[in-house]
Amino acid sequence: MNLNELDFENIGSWPLAARLGAVVIVFAIVVGGGFYFFTQDTIAQLESVQAKEEPLKKEFKRKQGKAANLEAYKKQMVEMEKSFGSMLKQLPQKTEVADLLVEISQTGLSNNLEFSLFKPSGEIRKEFYAELPVNIKVTGSYHDFGGFATGIAALPRIVTIHNITMVPVKGAKRKGKSTNDFDKDTKLTISLIAKTYRYLDEDEISTKRKKKKKKRRR
Repeated sequence: MNLNELDFENIGSWPLAARLGAVVIVFAIVVGGGFYFFTQDTIAQLESVQAKEEPLKKEFKRKQGKAANLEAYKKQMVEMEKSFGSMLKQLPQKTEVADLLVEISQTGLSNNLEFSLFKPSGEIRKEFYAELPVNIKVTGSYHDFGGFATGIAALPRIVTIHNITMVPVKGAKRKGKSTNDFDKDTKLTISLIAKTYRYLDEDEISTKRKKKKKKRRR
């Protein structure tokens, strides 16, 4: 039968074969349209999940690596705590600072240095320790000062040396024209800042933190 002969306003009059064909076509359109519209969101969600999959894999591998090395990290932390504890022991307590200053002075005297200034400044408090600068001016040879620096490094407590200046004593002979070109036995006036450090006790740390909190509130 020719399609032109079909009356689309009266489908019931169509032959059985034509009606069956129409039903199949309509069914195919409905199923195809439904598949397209109902699966689009699912496909979009799938693509979104696939895009996130690779970063998640990398994150998983990173965390897996951390978990695998957890014991090693714990051992490192224990070692660091021991090392930190041993360093803290090198910081004198409040009552030991005076003795340490005497040791610094004696180290200079034992290396033939003559002190013209030995002046501790006020403490500078940090997070868990206090820094105590000492302004020092001595007279002696370059060799004598080298012995002093070596002696300071050998002290059981931490002492650091900063801002060193060396000037030949007036009238001292130099090897050359430069003020820094002097013989090892040339008398020098040497100025420096020696810093020693003190560990703050629990009360001092607590007081310091309270002061910080008050400042923040203001």
